[in-house]
Amino acid sequence: MKLYAAALNFRPIAEEYSVPTDFTAQVHEEAANAQDRFAEGRVDRRDIEFVTIDPVGSMDLDQAVCITKIDGGYRVFYAIADVAAFVAPGSALEAESFKRGQTIYLPDEPARLHPEEISEGRASLLPDVDRPAVLWTFDLDANGEVTDSSVERVVVRSRARLDYDGVQADLEAGRLHPSVSLLPDVGKLRQASALRRSAVNLRLPSQRVDRRDDGRYELELEPRLDVMEWNSEISLLTGMVAGQMMAAAGIGVLRTLGPAMPKALKEFAIEAQALGFNFKPGRQPVGEFIASLDVTTLPGMAVMREAQKLLRGADYDVLAGAPSKDDVHAGVGGFYAHVTAPLRRLVDRFATETCLAIAAGTPVPEWASSRFDDIAESMRRTTALASNVDRACLRLTEATVLTPYVGDTFPAIVLASMPEQNKSRIFISEPPMLCGCAGSPEEAIEVTVRLEDADIEKRTVTFTWPA
Repeated sequence: MKLYAAALNFRPIAEEYSVPTDFTAQVHEEAANAQDRFAEGRVDRRDIEFVTIDPVGSMDLDQAVCITKIDGGYRVFYAIADVAAFVAPGSALEAESFKRGQTIYLPDEPARLHPEEISEGRASLLPDVDRPAVLWTFDLDANGEVTDSSVERVVVRSRARLDYDGVQADLEAGRLHPSVSLLPDVGKLRQASALRRSAVNLRLPSQRVDRRDDGRYELELEPRLDVMEWNSEISLLTGMVAGQMMAAAGIGVLRTLGPAMPKALKEFAIEAQALGFNFKPGRQPVGEFIASLDVTTLPGMAVMREAQKLLRGADYDVLAGAPSKDDVHAGVGGFYAHVTAPLRRLVDRFATETCLAIAAGTPVPEWASSRFDDIAESMRRTTALASNVDRACLRLTEATVLTPYVGDTFPAIVLASMPEQNKSRIFISEPPMLCGCAGSPEEAIEVTVRLEDADIEKRTVTFTWPA
């Protein structure tokens, strides 16, 4: 589903939010000359037939996977780019990564965490080249539960750079690459495991601004593919094992998220019912309801996006001893740590180093443990920045492409009505939008709204009811 096309310039947004899109000559030089700091002693695991699965055209490849059968279950090999090998403590590269925190994806020019010499070069798990990596190995039983795990520094060699669309097509044609032929089995087992943990796994449809070949931009709203969900389960599995390791050792940086509050659950139930779903809090676990949604349909996509309001207040907590109940991540139903995207997130590099030390029974290196508080601060600051930039890009696109339609009417469903404020929240199916509306019609009914204004400079659109 596409929201028309328009010529857009996102540079003002980058400047407004002070998003750094270039690197200094010194940082580029350090990246170009960086060598593997941990080359000595790496285990050679080039025998494992890894493949990567990423969006079409991606070059910053953080993860590679290979899944095999073992007696009574499965063995999952998950290789993660060893970015710490190329970023020396005290270097300009390290300082720049703390400043940036994470890659921020502007539609026309991603502001990367690391220079391309690292992010798309020597640290990226590109095919047919030897790469330093951190290898996680998981043994799963027939129910998909972890029976054993390990983590170590290795050398790997990916066999193929796959993309989600291609792997989905291969799945439907019955010709999955041998390295991921068991991904559907393991992915489904891990999804069932999530329900047993009462996890709330949001399968968010991708709403993004894409650049076309003619230089114009369009807003796309696409459902999640099965292979995306199953591949995500491998990443979630890794983050959970890492989080459990840190919690048991009482050291590290956990990603935390509190449970859904009763008020938020009630509001979500009203919106879900407005879109035709029979969800009643207390009668069905919210995680089970969300897992049942068909996100290939517009109502399913809309409910999944609204479910984001259930899981607010995500944070990073620096452990200094035994964890508390507040250190749990409600989205996964347990302890969790970011370790699978070091090319794109600062915290992953240091969390991975912590897990390597725990597994080896050695102290966490001082260059890592001494920066935990700085890491948490950087991630909080830049996560908020990334969210604001993403929202600004979407709002600019919406205002620009809707400008020609000011005065037109659109069918909508009322998700929430706030009479005291004379406003409501609506879902428009064509073009697909979740937005506010002036006027407070009754909840859970279909109405016709009017596009009153589309202000490109302010990046706002205004719908009114009655039309």
